[in-house]
Amino acid sequence: MKHFVLIDGFNLLSRAYFATAYGKEPESLPKNQEGRYINAARVFFAKLNQLEGKLGATNMSVAWDGKRKDTLRNQEHAFYKAQRQDLPEPLIDQYHLVSEILKELGIHQLQVDGYEADDIIGTFSTHFTGGRSYIYSNDRDLFQLLSESTDQLFMKKKKEYHFTEKDFREEYGIAPAQWIEVKALLGDPSDNIPGCPGVGEKSALPLIKQYGSIEELYKKLPELDPLFKRYKKKLEAGEESVKISRELVTIETNIEAVRSIAETETELPAEGGRSPEILAGYGLIKV
Repeated sequence: MKHFVLIDGFNLLSRAYFATAYGKEPESLPKNQEGRYINAARVFFAKLNQLEGKLGATNMSVAWDGKRKDTLRNQEHAFYKAQRQDLPEPLIDQYHLVSEILKELGIHQLQVDGYEADDIIGTFSTHFTGGRSYIYSNDRDLFQLLSESTDQLFMKKKKEYHFTEKDFREEYGIAPAQWIEVKALLGDPSDNIPGCPGVGEKSALPLIKQYGSIEELYKKLPELDPLFKRYKKKLEAGEESVKISRELVTIETNIEAVRSIAETETELPAEGGRSPEILAGYGLIKV
């Protein structure tokens, strides 16, 4: 059976960077013999190596976000992620370094204009046949992609979790696809997605459990269950915001530029193609 490991590139790289750069000045971060920063790159490739062995990966792709201002979401809604700060230069430098090394190692990577890494991962996982897909990302929006053949691995409180569709259903009591509906109500401050002001985690999930979807919830709003009576005015006032939020949190799963990529292109090369000497040459490991 094929095992396709899908890496949310910036999610992993940025977490690796901030975990190893916390409290340090850029000048004190480790560099290789060429003077290139390597603190995040070391962690990035150590994790890829671990995931390959742990999951028995036959295929792998590192998905990168397109330029933020050029994404379809940002073009339609300028406020989307508008509050995000510029990335530190050492992190940007290591993005270029990691991309360079991935190419040399023969590990597939992809960036598609107008889309984010989530959309690339969503399309790959939805259309991958003959095996299992494993998503590696701390982004909980990706829960909507969980299925019988797609799992997600993420870190929480310094522990790594392997989350299946069954795990999701047991924890939340809804189908993975309904996570879109929950997130539409909750919003996401880190992405500047408003959701419905006044509706939080304690109410969003129960509302979707009872009504199934945003569309059905608003159809039934005039006779809303008395249990949720105190949220009625908030839901009425936030209807447009919720609908926009739903658009923003829905992951694209049918990008033609991704679907047209043959599975053979994402196959991991023979062991020799990932020689430790390559990583050692960049100062990431010692051999």
